[in-house]
Amino acid sequence: MDASLFTKRRQHLATQLDDGAALVLFAGRAPHRSADSYYEFTPDRNFYYLTGIDRENVIFLLVKRGGAVEETLFIEHTDELAAKWVGARMTPEEAEAASGIGQIRYLEEFDDTFGALFRRSPIDKVYLCLPSESWATPHSPAHAFARQLRERLPHLPVDNAFPAIVRLRAVKSAEELDEIRKAADITREGVLNMYRNVRPGMYEYQLQAYFDFALKQRGTKEHAFPPIVAGGPRATVLHYVDNDEVLEDGQLVLTDLGAAHGYYSSDVTRTFPVNGKFTPRQREIYEIVLKAEIETMAAVKPGMTLKALNDITRSILAEGLKRIGKIQQDDELQAYYYHSVSHSLGLDTHDVWDARMTIQPGAVITIEPGLYLEDEGIGIRIEDDVVVTESGCEILTPGIPKTVEEIEAAIANR
Repeated sequence: MDASLFTKRRQHLATQLDDGAALVLFAGRAPHRSADSYYEFTPDRNFYYLTGIDRENVIFLLVKRGGAVEETLFIEHTDELAAKWVGARMTPEEAEAASGIGQIRYLEEFDDTFGALFRRSPIDKVYLCLPSESWATPHSPAHAFARQLRERLPHLPVDNAFPAIVRLRAVKSAEELDEIRKAADITREGVLNMYRNVRPGMYEYQLQAYFDFALKQRGTKEHAFPPIVAGGPRATVLHYVDNDEVLEDGQLVLTDLGAAHGYYSSDVTRTFPVNGKFTPRQREIYEIVLKAEIETMAAVKPGMTLKALNDITRSILAEGLKRIGKIQQDDELQAYYYHSVSHSLGLDTHDVWDARMTIQPGAVITIEPGLYLEDEGIGIRIEDDVVVTESGCEILTPGIPKTVEEIEAAIANR
């Protein structure tokens, strides 16, 4: 993406910050794995969203005084010896070209630069990005920095910039939609490759390998999330990721997977028969889920909450199960459907969102109803990605067979 896009995002965010304040963001570092091994680095998504920098151990400082905004990026020094082992560090010129930030300094200058903010015309507040996924979520560099601020400057207010960033990220630009479409197209190729190669007796991980191969062929380095390939009763476990059991004749296999492109995610679920043919009972349940997906998608419009969409889905699923005699009352649905139909999608697969927000044009969400009949060993979910428009939504994941007839034809033509 062009650096001007990141510059506009920072300018927009700066209007949401108090005057006389500083914002500090951290790219993060790759977690230690074992001995001299580290997990692969992936940038903090909020940092990347505002800077376009995907290198580790980088700090961004924004200072707003008198309505004027000053931006500084702190990067690692070039180390010629280290470059022979792990590659060259980012140069100041590369950092400026990627981010649009003209003032580039080195990490060892950060403490003095930040400390100078409290001399002469001291700042009144520091903003950090402090998401709170759960109480058990590991602390980030921002949490560590917040502790330092409390120890050294206990009088200084610390505020959370995360809610303002969430509002920005909730609506995607044309450039972001382009990345999501590319990720979706790669995912489509992977799913089609699974249709062409699924057969009874193979392991779930072997089926996943056909998806992975399609991604590698397109130069995609990462999944959007750990793939789910769940045969038979394992499909009733929402986040089953072992993918190590045999796919048996007569079973359905639920595949929930996605490619990432430019750090933007796709998220697609397809459920299909291992032998290429739905049984009458599998088809009966499948058609209920498909109806729920189609009708929920048709109900999407600006101003709705995700909860309102889920209420529509629940009503359709309950109606279907009552019609076939699986349940008698609507509240019995919770035994067979126990997640929500939508989540935001973007730089994170479960992208940042505030449940109090409504969907607006440009928001990208999933539509993913499901039914999980553990007593029958049947788990079915169908998922597509859509972007909200002024009058409804546009499917970002077209061309992936999902009707019974389309799926059976796709597998038969392998």
